[in-house]
Amino acid sequence: MTSAIRADGVTVQYGDVRALEDVSLGVEFGSVTGLIGMNGSGKSTLFKTIMGLTRPVQGTVSINGRTPTQARKEGLLGYVPQSEDVDWTFPVSVRDVVMMGRYAYQGFTRKPTSADRQVVEQALERVGLQTFGSRQIGQLSGGQKKRTFVARGLAQGANVLLLDEPFAGVDKSSESTIVQLLRELADEGHCVLISTHDLHALPQLADEAILLLQSILFQGPVADALRPENLSLAFGLDIRRAEESE
Repeated sequence: MTSAIRADGVTVQYGDVRALEDVSLGVEFGSVTGLIGMNGSGKSTLFKTIMGLTRPVQGTVSINGRTPTQARKEGLLGYVPQSEDVDWTFPVSVRDVVMMGRYAYQGFTRKPTSADRQVVEQALERVGLQTFGSRQIGQLSGGQKKRTFVARGLAQGANVLLLDEPFAGVDKSSESTIVQLLRELADEGHCVLISTHDLHALPQLADEAILLLQSILFQGPVADALRPENLSLAFGLDIRRAEESE
C-alpha cells in the first residue's frame, strides 16, 4: 500500500547550514500525525520539502506515489499556513479564499462554475463557516481562519493536509472544534500532518507523533513520543548525558 507521504534519506542544506539530515518517514492515509520539534528543528523545511517548494540535496519525497510537484498539480496537497504567513488585511472574503482551492479546475479564466460554487459551499458547511462566507478573512477569529484554509483544501479535493501550528492563537473552544474536524477527516481516509508545539492536544488528536531535530528522533505512538526522555532529546536536552555528567 502506497504511503500518503513518504520521505527516504532526505537531506536539505541552506548554504553551510544543514536543515534536515537523512530524514526517512512514512505517513499513512486515515491518520493524524503530529510533527514535534523546537524552533529551528527543521519542521518548516520538512513541510516545504513535502510540498516541493524546497529541493533536497539528497533523498526523495513522494505523495501517494507522486512527486510533490505532480501532487500539487493534481490538487492532492492542501496546506494550512501559520497565521503570520498570511496578509489578513487583503480584501478577500472567506468564500473567495475557499474558492482558491478550485482554481486548478477553472483554467485560465478563473471563472467559477455552478459546480465550483456548490463544492465551496459544501466545504464551508463542513467546517462550520457557512454563515461567514461573505466576511472579510481578517475579521474572523483565529480558529475560524484555520478552518477557512482547511475548507480551501477540501474544496481543492486534497486528501493530504499539512497544517502548520494550527492551534497557535486559537482559543480552547476553537481548538476542540478543529481537533474534531481533523479526526473526522482522518476517519474518512485523509492524511493529516500537523506541525505543533501544543503537546497537550496530541493524545486526543493524533494517531502517532514524529520527533524532529534535523533528523527523525522518533516516530510512533503519541504516548511514547511524549515520554520525558524522548521530548528532552527533541528539545535539545539529552537527560541521559546530563545524568552521566552529574
